[in-house]
Amino acid sequence: MKTFITFIIVTLGLVAPIQAADFSGPLPGQCRLVGPSQLMTIENGARLTDEVVRLMNEAVAVADNPDWKFTFATRPVFLWASEAKVACGKAYGYLRNGYRDEQYLGKCECFYQRMQYYMH
Repeated sequence: MKTFITFIIVTLGLVAPIQAADFSGPLPGQCRLVGPSQLMTIENGARLTDEVVRLMNEAVAVADNPDWKFTFATRPVFLWASEAKVACGKAYGYLRNGYRDEQYLGKCECFYQRMQYYMH
């Protein structure tokens, strides 16, 4: 029992510090697949909202697609589709209330691009 507890403590000590770089937010250069956010360059609010909704709908389609969901649920494409769905949904919610949240716009774009990368 003592050996098992020691094993758990050592394992947690090794695994706990590991995290995905893109989960903490879209800092410059942090999303390796996307350069500076293209969404943030869209000045027109209606056009920006349309683009965020497009990305969100595509992510929802992939995340909810039975072929990806059940066959590849542990694959990166499903993970990034789920993350893009949430991030784009939050960005859309902020946009509907007249606020451009740079963090969620960046995450939306980053996670969507990651989803696209793993789909092909």
